[in-house]
Amino acid sequence: MAPALSKLAHNQSAIVGVAGITAALWIIAYGKMANKKRKSGYEDKIQYTISEKKDKKTSKAHVNSVFFKQLRELLPILVPRFWSMETGLLMLIAATLIGRSVSDIWMIQNATVVESTIIHMNRAKFKTALLKYLAALPAISVVTNILKWSLGELKLRFRTNLTHHLYNEYLNGYTYYKMSNLDNRIANADQLLTTDIDKFCESATELYSNISKPVLDIFIYVYRLTVNLGGKTPSILMLYLLFAGIFLTRLRRPTGRLTVEEQKLEGEFRYVNSRLITNSEEVAFYQGNVREKLTLLASYSKLRSHLRKFLEFRVSMGIVDNIVGKYFASIVGFYAVSIPFFTKNHPLLSGEKSGERLQAYYTYGRMLIKLAEAIGRLVLAGREMSRLAGFTARMTELIKVLSDLNKGTYERTMVNGNSLTLNGGDAAVAGSFGPNKGIMCFEDNIIRFEKVPLVTPNGDVLLKELTFEVKSGTNVLVCGPNGCGKSSLFRILGELWPTWGGKVTKPSRGKLFYIPQRPYMTLGSLRDQIIYPHTRDDMRRLGRSDEDLLHFLDIVQLTYLEQRENGLDAIEDWIDVLSGGEKQRIAMARLFYHKPQFAILDECTSAVSVDVEGKMYSYCREAGITLFTVSHRKSLWVHHDYYLQFDGRGHYEFETIDQDKEHFGS
Repeated sequence: MAPALSKLAHNQSAIVGVAGITAALWIIAYGKMANKKRKSGYEDKIQYTISEKKDKKTSKAHVNSVFFKQLRELLPILVPRFWSMETGLLMLIAATLIGRSVSDIWMIQNATVVESTIIHMNRAKFKTALLKYLAALPAISVVTNILKWSLGELKLRFRTNLTHHLYNEYLNGYTYYKMSNLDNRIANADQLLTTDIDKFCESATELYSNISKPVLDIFIYVYRLTVNLGGKTPSILMLYLLFAGIFLTRLRRPTGRLTVEEQKLEGEFRYVNSRLITNSEEVAFYQGNVREKLTLLASYSKLRSHLRKFLEFRVSMGIVDNIVGKYFASIVGFYAVSIPFFTKNHPLLSGEKSGERLQAYYTYGRMLIKLAEAIGRLVLAGREMSRLAGFTARMTELIKVLSDLNKGTYERTMVNGNSLTLNGGDAAVAGSFGPNKGIMCFEDNIIRFEKVPLVTPNGDVLLKELTFEVKSGTNVLVCGPNGCGKSSLFRILGELWPTWGGKVTKPSRGKLFYIPQRPYMTLGSLRDQIIYPHTRDDMRRLGRSDEDLLHFLDIVQLTYLEQRENGLDAIEDWIDVLSGGEKQRIAMARLFYHKPQFAILDECTSAVSVDVEGKMYSYCREAGITLFTVSHRKSLWVHHDYYLQFDGRGHYEFETIDQDKEHFGS
């Protein structure tokens, strides 16, 4: 029994090694088998899709020439000028990294001196060396924390610059509307504009530090070791760096693709949650809480499955990374440091005493270990670079889509799977039919449609040709069944949808106002609700005063709102505070404030009493605001001069309202 235990103890290193390799292989194999067997009950019960291009190839993000090209295109956004605060922070980080490396070398040398005095039992030199070592620690601590501050500030500035750039593009004109309603290449812009920007900037900043420090350490330690030990020792480690880098980069290729998929699923899960908040009333009326719960859990289940798959991949890669990047690097480092000590008549060691040889081993051995660690960190930095490639691909896609939309080019996947490209670069040719083929002219006090087709973004033709003319002072009542083209007409007027042919003559954007059935309430004061989208400074520049706003509130019979605490400066969550009818009357007061040439009223008084409604329409005529009204109320016919009626079968009628015309509606 005793000899067996002795043999077992003698071979414990081999046993531990075999057990470790077996465990690592089992973890990798188990993860793959579990992914094949694992199924989600929620995903089987509920199936859904989030609008995005179906024919687009899945974006693959790898550390290759495409990644470096994308990163180079993003660099001018992150660092706008050569002489900038960002450049200064990059230089400060480089300086602190140099300071850290110098500190490491100083600590290696002086720690060796302290240990040498202990070995030689020299108390006086020990106290002196220890005090010298202690005195330097505060300065080293300051350098370390300056580095942390610099990295944090650089990340914040990168995020600020990128956020400002993207929001300038996203909120340029109607780009935000076109991205969600005309173009479906990006499903969750909010995810990209918030979480993904933060993760991209964090990854880019950390990568700069994680690559710069090891590269600097390698340069310094290779130089010091080559001068003192010769070129063979560091050359072995550098060759290992090359081999390990190529090997691990190849294994990490799926990281970028998995990162892109993770962010897409995170955005999808957030979108499904936001849909429930937006449509909570409708869901409540249908008592659809159980069904929505299944949808939410199905979305989370897809995210969870992917995160587990990604986790298992990272664990598998982590095992390989640690073995190749840390442990093998240390073994190679030990072998490399042994070469001078096993070489006869080495110029550094020949004739020296054992104590001096021990001190040399500690000094240069630790440098070699530091070099090995630096090589390991550089090899492992490839893992962060693969992750950065995923975020870079997402940012580049967003910037490309925003650029296309601002040029008037949209891409949309049809229900049948075909792709429709709306190219704003096409010349507008009268008589031709296609996206942006129509002519848009701007002229005050008139709206004229000349053979303009009403076509949806999907290419569905609602009306082949629409021709009519309305001059200022002539109110028009627009009516017809749902889906007949009423909203399409107004979206073309508002320049939200492209014209597919014919000629549209209209006032410029600022002279046309639209009020929907459910008016938008902004964040801010009561005054902000009335003057939206103007600010208080804009109101003053226009010569408007609070007295004017109170007059408008009096017309819509909402003066009691101003009598609350703080009056027009009162800040509330107005979407919840105001009733449906109050919101519609606030929207009419907003119309009176802006006083456009034309206004489109889309069922915007459906929750307002008939007497208040009549007073508001009478004021519009007095103020010279020409109305296009969508409504089914008979009481509104008296306030209009023409009617534009769609039958929903591709025909329309534009005629004068006279006493003989039957007033239909409720």
